[in-house]
Amino acid sequence: VQLQASGGGSAEPGGSLRLSCEVEPRTYRALDMGWFRQPRGKEREFVAGILFSGGRPIYADSVKGRVTLSKDGSRNFVDLQMNSLKPEDTAVYYCAASSRGLGSEPEAYDYWGQGTQVTVSS
Repeated sequence: VQLQASGGGSAEPGGSLRLSCEVEPRTYRALDMGWFRQPRGKEREFVAGILFSGGRPIYADSVKGRVTLSKDGSRNFVDLQMNSLKPEDTAVYYCAASSRGLGSEPEAYDYWGQGTQVTVSS
């Protein structure tokens, strides 16, 4: 299973970034998807997730209202739109896929992309 994350970069506080995860088609249609992040020196933490069938995503409280997760079936992408960025959003962001259901723990996910750096600073 291949997951390719992209879209990271630098932004100022209050700015926006859009992360994308390209998913191979069989995975896109079969596995639940999540985005995690890992700030330097800290544990990996859940950001958002969505069922393979779509529907309403779930979000971590720390990003709720600022982040939107969406699936684009025409492109086999899972996108994470991040607005009103804060310095504490700085982290390496990973997309992940789960065959065991949608969850917020990294251990629930079987496959991981390579990570993309997001830096928020003025």
